Amino acid sequence: MVRPPDPGDHRNPSNPSNRNSPGNAGTPSGPVLPGGPIPPTDAATHAAPPQAPAHADPGRVDPIAVIAASLRRERARSGISLTELAKRAGIAKSTLSQLESGVGNPSVETLWALGVALGVPFSRLVDPPRANVQVIRAGEGPVTHSEHADYSATLLASCPPHARRDVYRLVAQPGEPRVSVPHMPGTVEHLVLSTGRARVGPTEAPIELTPGDYVTYPGDTPHIFEALEPDTSAVMVMEHI
Repeated sequence: MVRPPDPGDHRNPSNPSNRNSPGNAGTPSGPVLPGGPIPPTDAATHAAPPQAPAHADPGRVDPIAVIAASLRRERARSGISLTELAKRAGIAKSTLSQLESGVGNPSVETLWALGVALGVPFSRLVDPPRANVQVIRAGEGPVTHSEHADYSATLLASCPPHARRDVYRLVAQPGEPRVSVPHMPGTVEHLVLSTGRARVGPTEAPIELTPGDYVTYPGDTPHIFEALEPDTSAVMVMEHI
């Protein structure tokens, strides 16, 4: 098994020091979308966002709604009008108005242009609010497509300002799990399972993953990686503040 250096590594999951709560009891049960006021110069041209259908799953985030709220928030932050942002991004004002209203399906190219015009990274426009522990199953997550190529991108996590990230490839076999004591305060781990099956995350509530699944969890609380099939492998990104 190849694993990142961990001076606090501990291999006895029954040790009481590894049974601390991950401390996310206060995490909201459902995500709250960001928003922002519309600059008054364009308020009259901005239609109200469509209402979600009655059968919508309240625990699922609509990626179009996230983009709409992010555009409104970032445009309000920058203090520019709908007309000016559309001009800077090279898109029609009506298109931008629809996107801010939660209508349409913007391409990668359109979102990149808007991000450049607003002075924010692409991820700022498509990344929903994150819970303390989050799982993205294979085939899920905010996806954007290219206008010109058979290409799509799924954002799994955006890097916060002033953070440092280290990338590791992990290979593990079934048997005794790897249990880690907390790393430095503020550490966050991101993991995508490549092959096999594993239980990963906080020691009190690990999540079972299959290939293509993504999970993020606090690295500054006790956490575990347990392979459930031979030659289980994963890519892990350790984020340090």
